[in-house]
Amino acid sequence: MTPDPSTPQSLFGPRLRIAPSPTGFLHVGTARTALFNFLLARKTGGKFILRIEDTDKERSKKEFEQSIFDGLKWLGLSWDEGPDIGGPFGPYRQSERIDLYQKYLEQLLAEDKAYFCFCSPEDLEAQKRDLISQGKVPVYSGRCRYLSKEEIKKNLSDNKPYVIRLKMPSSKIKFKDLIRGEIEFDLNLIGDIIIAKNLKEPLYNFVVVVDDYLMKINYVIRGEDHISNTPKQIVLQEMLGFDKVNYAHLPMILGPDKSKLSKRHGATNLIDYQKQGYLSEAMINFLALLGWHPHQEQEIFSLDELIEQFSLERVQKAGAIFNINKLNWFNNFYLKNLPFEEVEKRFLDYLKTSPFQSEIKKYPLEYFIKVLKIELPRINKFEDLFIQSDFFFKEEIDYPKELLIWKSADFNDIIKALEDSLNLLKEIEEKEMTALNLQSKFMLFIEGNDLYKNDRGKILWPLRVALSGKKASPPPFEIIEIIGKERAIKRIEKAIQLVSNNNDY
Repeated sequence: MTPDPSTPQSLFGPRLRIAPSPTGFLHVGTARTALFNFLLARKTGGKFILRIEDTDKERSKKEFEQSIFDGLKWLGLSWDEGPDIGGPFGPYRQSERIDLYQKYLEQLLAEDKAYFCFCSPEDLEAQKRDLISQGKVPVYSGRCRYLSKEEIKKNLSDNKPYVIRLKMPSSKIKFKDLIRGEIEFDLNLIGDIIIAKNLKEPLYNFVVVVDDYLMKINYVIRGEDHISNTPKQIVLQEMLGFDKVNYAHLPMILGPDKSKLSKRHGATNLIDYQKQGYLSEAMINFLALLGWHPHQEQEIFSLDELIEQFSLERVQKAGAIFNINKLNWFNNFYLKNLPFEEVEKRFLDYLKTSPFQSEIKKYPLEYFIKVLKIELPRINKFEDLFIQSDFFFKEEIDYPKELLIWKSADFNDIIKALEDSLNLLKEIEEKEMTALNLQSKFMLFIEGNDLYKNDRGKILWPLRVALSGKKASPPPFEIIEIIGKERAIKRIEKAIQLVSNNNDY
């Protein structure tokens, strides 16, 4: 049974929504906004609604809409009503609600609260330049507000292009922001805003007001970049006789340089972080602390704990810095503290959609699990396995010969150490190539050799570099166990050749 649309919003309990536009992939800022709405809805026993604002026909795409669904589901933010599951106040895509909007546009026109504006772009630009030259705010002059009914009728019959403008009151408006307190706007500085291109193409500030009313939304939590839209929407609510809404505007998410977060600071699409191998728990923790602070000194939260502790009173006003190192810290924490069986499960899921498919196809899954086990203490996200630990997946590795040098050793010392490692490795059977056994045999050799027993790094450092090509990597014995005897021998031989052919000491 469809609820009576005249029932006040306040009688429905807390109803919150996230209303992204499918004109791009889900932004981390939108994901943070969705999280805060979700937390407050669950904390208060309210409803969390997903609405797709797709009135921008040219830029809206289904792939972007799907990324919104996928991203929110990845974070565990389940919605109670939405385009995919329906609900009592649907449809939940704006493109499917055009007739509803037309009804309210016609109401505003009939009540003389809105009007047809026939000013051409050239006229508007001329008006703007004139106002600026006079030192005035370049708002619309209101020229078409005073057209007679005959002029309007003639222009419409002549198919003259138009937009629909709202008759903005000449007054000031105040509203209480649940985060920022009382905010005041002078409506004279806004002017008669455009609310629709025509009766079939309504614009954002208009449709959001109609949707929030018909869907009984009574709490709107969104980014502070929407503060300037709020007075426009409040005026529309008053003119249409709609209930008032509680507004809360979240602090902007800023880059490390304190400018608005953008692609130059790194990935801004939530899906990119999933593709890089971050865990949803880490992203939830990270997003929750972007602008919100708990009562006590605590950083690690389950979703249930966040629901229990969340409140708008603890949301800050100042911008929140997006610190990728902090996100890495959270992810590293979860990788180390989740049961390995769970980490393995997440890793195998990651491999299915990882961008490193060419490497993945070369090895069985068991091989990747072995690499994961020994590299887990050193990685922040799954992607790191294919970047900082790429030597596990390459046949040939490149590095400067100087990296092989241990302390004050010269290249002759390095050649000697590599040859000793090579000979020792050749003597060990393939079936004995376990890290524990390799370590035992190498330690036995080192203890019996005066050249190495007082400084194991003389042999182990060049061996490890020859195997990994890295300044930092797992111990050489763990690497050999995974890559196998044959590949290990080839890499040591290549290191010897690299030093021998370029020995300028």
